Amino acid sequence: MLFERRGVPAAVICTEAFRASADAMAGVQGAPGYRYVTTPHPVAVLGPEEVRERAVQVLPAVVGLLVAGEGER
Repeated sequence: MLFERRGVPAAVICTEAFRASADAMAGVQGAPGYRYVTTPHPVAVLGPEEVRERAVQVLPAVVGLLVAGEGER
């Protein structure tokens, strides 16, 4: 959110286990309903190829967030 406030496009990615935390942080930052991308939990135990697969899976959603207009965020 800080990047976006400075005009730098950004996309937040978190695992599904952290949805409540992401929503809470967005509210604290004054951006309730902030859109972000989720991926299945956990990520830390994945190998490089598995992380690459996850990245490919979420890429369309990340691009969607980055090109969304400010009114859609």
